[in-house]
Amino acid sequence: MKKPDAILTSDWHLREDQPTCRTDNFWEAQWKKVAFIREYQLRYDCPVLHAGDLFHHWKPSPHLLSMAIEYLPEEFYTVYGQHDLPNHNLDLDHKSGIHTLLKAGKLQVIGVHWGQKPNQSKVLRIKSKKIIIWHNFTYIGKEPFPGAKGKAFIKLKKYGKYDLIVTGDNHQSFYLYGDNGNLLVNPGNITRQVADQINFKPKIYLWYAESNTVEAIELPIETGVITREHIERKQKRDERIDAFVSKLNTDWNMSLNFEDNLNKFFEKNRIRKQVKDIIYKAMDNE
Repeated sequence: MKKPDAILTSDWHLREDQPTCRTDNFWEAQWKKVAFIREYQLRYDCPVLHAGDLFHHWKPSPHLLSMAIEYLPEEFYTVYGQHDLPNHNLDLDHKSGIHTLLKAGKLQVIGVHWGQKPNQSKVLRIKSKKIIIWHNFTYIGKEPFPGAKGKAFIKLKKYGKYDLIVTGDNHQSFYLYGDNGNLLVNPGNITRQVADQINFKPKIYLWYAESNTVEAIELPIETGVITREHIERKQKRDERIDAFVSKLNTDWNMSLNFEDNLNKFFEKNRIRKQVKDIIYKAMDNE
């Protein structure tokens, strides 16, 4: 069997709490994904290149850290994503869970962290190939949001001196070749933590240095464990509040946001503070 030279992955967002959209035991589900990747690392005895946001929050609990120490694959290389940094500040990396794992010898930190740009000092070399691991939003195809930056083909052209660019932050899976044969891989996240990813299939990529090619491996997932109930409940609440506000005799223009409408109503009408507090509290609990 052809042996890969690295396993490419990103955006694990390990966490102890339950994502709102999940109906299963998410704690167990995330460690099954990590164990799956660890098994591949043991099978092929190759490094794992992780492009940032290992944790969902920079300050993981002792329990979460202990599990990471137990389950993290060997030869694990990563960079700091914004979720891994206190206040998204690289100067505070010494306070993070990543730094704890670094001190424990469970991983190595090398590459281009969130907010940085590539340079030669951050290059990882495998079989003469020059690799950068970079936590930087990258996309292909249609612009994901107005003003989005990070087109993959522009990165490939600008950083053509690197054979392989592994990017993180965008929770989609894709890869793209540049004109000179260099390769950009955005592995995407390994667990579905938002309802919009109900049909998403998490992947890792096996990378072969000699040919500079990748093979996508889908991670095992359970069907029927993602719900949109919380979103639908919020939409119905928004519709009720908007309907209520629209019936009021007001002299201000309504916006599309019900919270803005409510605040404007409060400004134009004498509403007791206790009543406002009750309304805001009810909104927060939805």
